[in-house]
Amino acid sequence: MQKNLLHSFWIGMCILASCSPLTETPVSPLPQSPAPVTLTPFQPSGLVPANPPAGYGAHGPWLDLYFTDPTNPLSAQETGGLDGLLAASIDNARLSVDVAIYNLTNTLIRDALIHAHQRGVQVRVVMESDNRDKDAPQRLMEAGITVLGDRREGLMHNKFVVIDRSEVWLGSMNFTNNGAYKDNNNMLLFRSVKMAENYTREFEEMFVNDKFGPDIVAATPNPSFTLDETLIETYFAPDDAPAFSLLPLLQNAQQSIYFLAYSFTSDPLGEAIRSRAAEGVAVAGVMDAEQIQSNIGTEYDLFKQAGLDVRPDGNAGLMHHKVIIIDEEIVITGSYNFTNSAETRNDENLVILYNQQVAEYFLQEFQRVFGQAQP
Repeated sequence: MQKNLLHSFWIGMCILASCSPLTETPVSPLPQSPAPVTLTPFQPSGLVPANPPAGYGAHGPWLDLYFTDPTNPLSAQETGGLDGLLAASIDNARLSVDVAIYNLTNTLIRDALIHAHQRGVQVRVVMESDNRDKDAPQRLMEAGITVLGDRREGLMHNKFVVIDRSEVWLGSMNFTNNGAYKDNNNMLLFRSVKMAENYTREFEEMFVNDKFGPDIVAATPNPSFTLDETLIETYFAPDDAPAFSLLPLLQNAQQSIYFLAYSFTSDPLGEAIRSRAAEGVAVAGVMDAEQIQSNIGTEYDLFKQAGLDVRPDGNAGLMHHKVIIIDEEIVITGSYNFTNSAETRNDENLVILYNQQVAEYFLQEFQRVFGQAQP
């Protein structure tokens, strides 16, 4: 009874918060494109603001999308964030919860998984072996949940959850307090059986077949499909070699490329962006300041040498997004950093959504992060 009351109270907080405008925090304007952007007509997703108390978000018939807000006073208290949204979805699971996560330390999500297992839901977890000995995974195993580590040099870097084989949570957020409250992150919830089939297949290649990284063969059931007239593409690395699909999108950008990149060391992707900028396409970006300093072969220096407005982030936590927005109507996001390791060694996922309304919400997040970045 107490748990139900707490859950209802938390959902009530989210409903109240959704009444506030999505752009309540002042942001600086986007860098200007050299010419007005002509957008392709599309079928609206029906997204409306639905903000968690410590974040930003939108709700639609088949897609919810959320962004963390490290500047929100509630974030300092580590309450009202995206971790609560995911925990609430796990609380509603009836049949199964499959989790592929790089790092898990968040107690809300940990406890939701344990409670699901205790009420008879099948709970399965794969994660990065280097993080498997932490308290939360150990508590899951003590409760009887199987937590399989990747046991290999490359990273199991995914951050996704499949619930009842009909819903998929994915994005850039690790299941930690820092990920939910201190870092810039995004999470998307797809209500789609086809999307769930894709991610279940990828999960079972790891959990059931014990195949990780380069051992996995491309076998996505629905690599490209439409929801509500929106084209969605799903890629897993390294099996799908995502860079080969990202390059043509960047090379064909007509008006603008905006990006938020935790780590950016991919020469082909960086060169494609610089080439389009040289042809007059507007380019701006934000990269995590610590990664700029520590990465060998960072693209940041080359972007600056090309005169592009690419900035180190201004967040004391991590600027952990892996997002590219093309022509204000195509969004690329997921766990995939723009690096050779993500392309060839790590277990990663990313999605591409061709939808102007989804792009508008990601552009607002770009504005917030860009406005807080170091000039």
